[in-house]
Amino acid sequence: MPIDPSNSVTSLRATRRRLLFLRTAVLSDALGKAGAMDHDMHCFSANCRMAGPATTLRIHTADILMVGKALSHCPKGHVLVIDGQGELNTALWGAVTTASALLKGLAGVVIDGAIRDLAAIRRQRLPVFARAVVPNAGGAEYRGEVDIPIQCGGAVIHPGDWIVGDEDGVVVIPAARLAAVLETGRRLVEVEKKIEREIRAGKELVSILRYDELLDRKSKETFLPQMRFLEKGQAVSPKSPRKSAHSKNSEESYRLGSNSRR
Repeated sequence: MPIDPSNSVTSLRATRRRLLFLRTAVLSDALGKAGAMDHDMHCFSANCRMAGPATTLRIHTADILMVGKALSHCPKGHVLVIDGQGELNTALWGAVTTASALLKGLAGVVIDGAIRDLAAIRRQRLPVFARAVVPNAGGAEYRGEVDIPIQCGGAVIHPGDWIVGDEDGVVVIPAARLAAVLETGRRLVEVEKKIEREIRAGKELVSILRYDELLDRKSKETFLPQMRFLEKGQAVSPKSPRKSAHSKNSEESYRLGSNSRR
């Protein structure tokens, strides 16, 4: 089914269902074994499964002034992604913001920083991903920026990119690649189902994926990249040193002198 690029409610729901079915591991494979946020972006809530377009926020280090503003701005069904500069000793999120996000119908929250009120958050269905937990709360002094490209969890996120999370972590899908990733992911799931059937039938994985052929080919490949130049049949032949103008003139004078003496 083709993806409607518009952000209609129907389109968002259909896309979300397809992404949640594929899960982050398959989506990362479909992105070329890429797209994942750092391994320490943990889910701290009862439910880890989320998918939605990103609403982005970049804040001043350890300052929560703009968190409430961004929470109010974030549309239903979107994931609020906060660039907290990786600060781990100041919480940017807690029980009150989680309750507000739930009421607004956010798909989830991802924070490059810390949270607090873990006992309350881990009982909630709203997916909350962050790097750490700490009791300290941030100040409220400085303006931040909403709906701009940011960094979060080692990944670059633009507003509207799709954010998918589950027990394995968080994957970022650029909006421009969404349709292609969904199609590749669908094909990967079909292939993996066939592989599982072969395994249940008693076949070895090394045979199914033809590892022996791969290993044999690898054993014949040149290890040093620069030596591939020779594999193309372009043998390196020693070059004669170029003669300088002074050398040429000396040779010419010698020949002329020799001729005059004859």
